[in-house]
Amino acid sequence: MPPNTTASTGDTPGKPGRKKGRKARLVVLVLVLAIIGGVAYGAYWSISTVRASFPQTTGTINLDGLADPVEVKRDGNGIPQIYASSDADLFMAQGYVQAQDRFYEMDVRRHLTSGRLSEMFGKDQVKNDEFLRTLGWDRVAKDEYDRKLSASTKKYLQAYAKGVNAYLAGKGGADISLEYAALGFVNDYKPEQWTPVDSLAWLKAMAWDLRGNMQDEIDRALMTSRLGPQQIADLYPAYPARNKTIVQEGQYSELSKAFEQGDDATGGSGNSGGTTSTAGGASGSALTSQLSGLYKVLDNVPAAVGVNGQGIGSNSWVVSGAHTITGKPLLANDPHLAPSLPSVWYQMGLHCRTVSAKCQYDVAGYTFAGMPGVIIGHNGDIAWGMTNSEVDVTDLYLEKLSGDGYLYDGKVKPFTSRTETIKVAGGDSKKIVVRETADGMPLLSDRDDELLKVGRKAEVKTEAPDRGDGYGIALKWTALEPGTSMDAVFAMDRAADWKGFRAAAKLFDVPSQNLIYADTAGNIGYTLPGRIPTRAKGDNGSVPAPGWTSRYRWTGYIGQNKLPYEYNPARGYIVTANQAVVSKDAYPYTLTTDWGYGTRSQRITDLIESKIKGGGKISTDDMRQMQLDNSSQIASRLVPMLMKINLKDDDVRQAQKLLEGWDYTQDADSAAAAYFNAVWRNILKLAFGNKLPKELRVKGQCLWVDKIDSTGPVDDDTKVRECGEREADQAQPDGGDRWSEVVLSQLDKPNSDWWKTPKSGTRPAATNEDELFARAMIDARWELTAKLGKDIDTWSWGRLHRLFLKNQTLGTEGPGILQYVLNRGPWKLSGGEAAVNATGWNAAGGYGVVWVPSMRMVVNLADFDKSKWINLTGASGHAYSAHYTDQTGKWVKGELLPWSFKPKTVDRSTSDTLVLKP
Repeated sequence: MPPNTTASTGDTPGKPGRKKGRKARLVVLVLVLAIIGGVAYGAYWSISTVRASFPQTTGTINLDGLADPVEVKRDGNGIPQIYASSDADLFMAQGYVQAQDRFYEMDVRRHLTSGRLSEMFGKDQVKNDEFLRTLGWDRVAKDEYDRKLSASTKKYLQAYAKGVNAYLAGKGGADISLEYAALGFVNDYKPEQWTPVDSLAWLKAMAWDLRGNMQDEIDRALMTSRLGPQQIADLYPAYPARNKTIVQEGQYSELSKAFEQGDDATGGSGNSGGTTSTAGGASGSALTSQLSGLYKVLDNVPAAVGVNGQGIGSNSWVVSGAHTITGKPLLANDPHLAPSLPSVWYQMGLHCRTVSAKCQYDVAGYTFAGMPGVIIGHNGDIAWGMTNSEVDVTDLYLEKLSGDGYLYDGKVKPFTSRTETIKVAGGDSKKIVVRETADGMPLLSDRDDELLKVGRKAEVKTEAPDRGDGYGIALKWTALEPGTSMDAVFAMDRAADWKGFRAAAKLFDVPSQNLIYADTAGNIGYTLPGRIPTRAKGDNGSVPAPGWTSRYRWTGYIGQNKLPYEYNPARGYIVTANQAVVSKDAYPYTLTTDWGYGTRSQRITDLIESKIKGGGKISTDDMRQMQLDNSSQIASRLVPMLMKINLKDDDVRQAQKLLEGWDYTQDADSAAAAYFNAVWRNILKLAFGNKLPKELRVKGQCLWVDKIDSTGPVDDDTKVRECGEREADQAQPDGGDRWSEVVLSQLDKPNSDWWKTPKSGTRPAATNEDELFARAMIDARWELTAKLGKDIDTWSWGRLHRLFLKNQTLGTEGPGILQYVLNRGPWKLSGGEAAVNATGWNAAGGYGVVWVPSMRMVVNLADFDKSKWINLTGASGHAYSAHYTDQTGKWVKGELLPWSFKPKTVDRSTSDTLVLKP
């Protein structure tokens, strides 16, 4: 039975935000800069200081290193299209232009990836730097550059770096970005030269945020302190058979044939068995304490593109010409990432005036500032999109420490070690020692003093090694090995057909992504690339494994020719939205035990099927409308049940009536959506959240719970007050489609212990499903009364569900007045956590938006100039640039911008032309 709990506090509401017109903002800016200059920093900023860093976008600039002139054509949104006569000139210009718009963002990223944030922001970042140095992303990137990448890729990276450095030449910090002017008041930081490794290391940061099920590993282990194996299994239900996998037809026989022949094999089949338990012999309390400390370290690491690895999804689908108005494929993509300002994506086109051996590229789409090439988009022949595959590429190991080494197969092995020096702005440098196992796993527990103490005291079961010097936690992760993903980016940009695309995809080893494909010849396809491990024993990486025996180590990687793919399926479309890639019984390897549960993917599939049923055809705008689908699938199941609940309180019944006739659409102006989502949040809190251990609950939520010791619950009715420890956007239950499946799986068990919750003040206890639903409706009514007012006619989902865009450094940690200068918002959003329009929120923490469709695109393979795209913010990273957030308003409304590609169309849409000359 779940432990008995009583709530004593609720969640903390978000901070208010402001939104002004452009003229008002300029007036405020003058005042803000005067205040900053005259009061806060003893210096004076003027409007010219802010505008000093705005890029030159017309006229001519001479750049040493170019062979021929390069044209940079920007449209009315400041999106650049670059035209060059050689690959080297093209990528040098790309580096220059991205630095014009986004160098501060690029500089912060490279300090993040190299564990040098303290050099920019001081002592508060030392702990983050210690952890990032332990992972060693930049060391892996350097090894990758030295040993793995092709000669052509190295040349492109060098050309890109040359362009960035050409932009930096002769500029002071204030000439580059407003943020440097602010930093100049508190330290003497000056930007340094860009290197090829700086570009490569960003791929490691992206892989970290898209790393798969590491968080689930930690959470499952933490749950063991309060929940039994069956209860944990209830919270991780099986993938629902009603939701279709990505690969459905035509490839299983080929996969099996390749498997039988051993084609391109690098490892054996993973074990699909296993149960949720602690790591092979360490007691639950020992492992729980270790992982709780590790989570605190992980939670503080700045997210590169996501919410520290949680809640990250994406939508991407492709429809063949048989089902489209044009007779050619349509391809849509919208990756779901944490909102940031500027957006993580940068739109641009890279064009050779004449495609030849000397100049091979004609491509447009989305890339990352700081990286050459295009990551998602199209060239003249093909288009492609990406979603996170969620395959399991990380494992945590509990290592038995012994002196200066660790136990492995009965012998003590020495750690390899290195000393890292962390420089600190305005303070003394700090040295740390990083220890790794013989197979390159960094000891993460060295980065937290509390972890070391717990490890020394860890209790063990009889089958585990004697405690000795305690335990540590090490990480095995595919991205800690050098790879060829940068080669893959350029190969995709050049690919002209399915064969070339598949060859490029094989080089994309980390992060493993679902890749969808379409070409102008009418073909569509899907392929899963990546370095995906096989495991000798255990439950396939769903919980931390014992590190003192080789029986749990990785045995190799699934061969690239054995990974799932699909080409021109008979159904005429392919949908990827983080659901299972293949059914468990149809594929010989275990890719993960933690897929998304397919709510979004099945909704997209249903929308496509409803459109093409009876011979209907899909248009570009139909694809856009599908991206904006706000329907709540869990509401469609629960609302009919909620409407049958007999409620005594007139005010609660009034709120209940909001759900009558509701179509389950979560529009920003919907009062019904606001009330249902509040009910949903309270169902989760009462049934599950209050029964989770404090390590998973939201900070500030304190409960009286059954006392536990190292052996489990103390059977004497003793209650202790425990307060949650997680940030609001990281806590559980987060309300995603896993939790939808948890609730659905319990609906036919009306007397389940999960539906029991104690009385709280005047709020009644619940002993069954109906009573808990009634309690949730009562709690939701008064929660919204507190947040939105008693008059339900004033309620709306958008008042709760708001987007704030924050500068990711000074906009979150800087002085309040500087945050006002750099940040924007709020915007009231439609959509929801498991909707296709995935404006995510964390049900444990509140209703604020924590992740979003970071961009949207629809590619028309019949005519690329009829393709559409949008970014979350704008092309510029300069606060008060006209292109800082000029796309956000349209993004909120679900609009898309024209996407010019052919030279004549680009010319018609060009507002500014800059010529870069040798």
